[in-house]
Amino acid sequence: MSEFRNYEDPARPSVKELYRLNHRHQTLDFVRGKKQEYLSLDRKEMGVWEALELLESLVDDSDPDTELSQVAHALQTAEAIRAAAHPRWFIVTGFIHDFGKVLCSFGEPQWAVVGDTFPVGCAFSRNIVYPELFAENPDTRVPEYQSRLGIYEEGCGLDQVHMSWGHDEYLYHVARDRLPDEGLAMIRYHSFYAAHREGDYRYLMNDRDRELFESVRAFNPYDLYSKSSNPPDRTALEPYYRELVEEFFPEPLRW
Repeated sequence: MSEFRNYEDPARPSVKELYRLNHRHQTLDFVRGKKQEYLSLDRKEMGVWEALELLESLVDDSDPDTELSQVAHALQTAEAIRAAAHPRWFIVTGFIHDFGKVLCSFGEPQWAVVGDTFPVGCAFSRNIVYPELFAENPDTRVPEYQSRLGIYEEGCGLDQVHMSWGHDEYLYHVARDRLPDEGLAMIRYHSFYAAHREGDYRYLMNDRDRELFESVRAFNPYDLYSKSSNPPDRTALEPYYRELVEEFFPEPLRW
């Protein structure tokens, strides 16, 4: 397990470069602008399987653990959850959890789509990947944004917090009427490692957030440790996942 999430050696140089851009540009104003641009969900309608095809050639530049496509990662994650005999909603959540990365097909650069997520509008945790790279972020020069609470109130709840923009927040809004709260929390916060792994930002959470983060932590091992260099057999697995997707997402989604 210690070989996963190694951001120093032997992480690809592209990983740190992605985070340099991410930490430079993910400001409160940037996040608010992207929410206004995308969360009306009026860009297109498409089904889950159509979204999957858009990810066939996408390799996540923020991930030091794999160079396989996002389709392979989706199947590896879901198959690990399936092998552990979790409910079908849990399996389908694992299958689609990264499908918000279709933002790349809309022209978004990867630094605005992938990577660990974090709150903006308050102090950046030292437990975020490459924290030194936040020195280039304009929000570090706004005193109001660099206090412990920033623009938020103690225990306000994460629904009131602006997270760095990317595939997690986007897919949460796309899928929010189709899955139980636990699955939606897994999607929305699976990249929020500073919280679910390091325990940071608890002072922004309410009781419901803390309850749902038990599910986020339960999901994380399947997302992280299922990665391997051997791609799954998509042809053999596709009938099962087409049936599963049809159960939870029978109609096209608004993106």
